[in-house]
Amino acid sequence: MRFKDKVVLVTGGAAGIGKATAIRFAEEGATVVICDVNETLGAETVQLLGPRAAFYKVNVANRQEVQNWVDDVVAQYGRIDVLVNNAGILRDGQLIKFKEGQLVGQMPEMDFDLVISVNLKGVFNCAQAVAPVMAEQKSGVILNATSVVGLDGNFGQTNYVATKSGVIGMTKVWARELGKFSIRVNAVAPGFTATEMVTAMPEKILDGMKARTPLGRLGEPRDIANAYLFLASEEAAFITGETLRVDGGIVVGT
Repeated sequence: MRFKDKVVLVTGGAAGIGKATAIRFAEEGATVVICDVNETLGAETVQLLGPRAAFYKVNVANRQEVQNWVDDVVAQYGRIDVLVNNAGILRDGQLIKFKEGQLVGQMPEMDFDLVISVNLKGVFNCAQAVAPVMAEQKSGVILNATSVVGLDGNFGQTNYVATKSGVIGMTKVWARELGKFSIRVNAVAPGFTATEMVTAMPEKILDGMKARTPLGRLGEPRDIANAYLFLASEEAAFITGETLRVDGGIVVGT
C-alpha cells in the first residue's frame, strides 16, 4: 500500500500498458483516475480500480480537454501526486518508397502531424496542466512514456521516433525546471511488449521480436507498470531526468 492516499493520473489508461499501470497503482492503494478516447474500454477498466477511481474521455492532443480534466480531478480529489503520460498512437510508414527507380509512396503529412499531436504535444499538454498543481503542493512525479526506438531509431517510424526522442528531451528539461518544487520527472522506454496490438501480429513477426530480445520473450504490460511504480515511489526519491529502459536487453536494429 505504498500509494495509499495518493492520486494517480494515467493517460491512455483503458488498455495495454496504461491499463496494467492503472491496475498496479490501484493494487498499491492509490486512487487512480484514467483518461482515454475509448469510452467502452475505459468504462470496463475503471471497474477494476476501486470505488474512488474514475474514467474521463479525453483527447490529450486537445489542450482544453486536458485542462478541464485536470481541473475536475483537483476539484474532486484535492491533489495530484503522479501523472503517467502513457497515451500514444502509431501511424508507421517510410519517409519515401522507391520501386524500379520511381517514387511510389511516402509518409503522409497527415500521419506525421497526428502522431506528433498525440505522442508529443499530448505529453506537453498533460504535464503543463498538472505541473502547477504539483508545484503548489511542493511534491509530485511526472512519468513519460518513451520507447527504445526513441533511443535507437527504427525503420519505418519517422513520426513515432521523433515523438519518443522528443519526450526524452522534454523529460530532461522538466526535471531541471521543476526540481525546485520537489517534482521529479522521468521516462520509461519499453521494448517489445505484449499489448493487445502487438499480440495480434502474425506469429512470424512475434517470433522475430522474441529472437531479438536477449531474455527470449516479449515484455508483459505489468513489467512496464512495475517500472512506473518504482519511479513514482519513495525508493526512487533521488532519481530524476532519467530514461529507464525496460526492454529485455534489446537493441533495435535496422
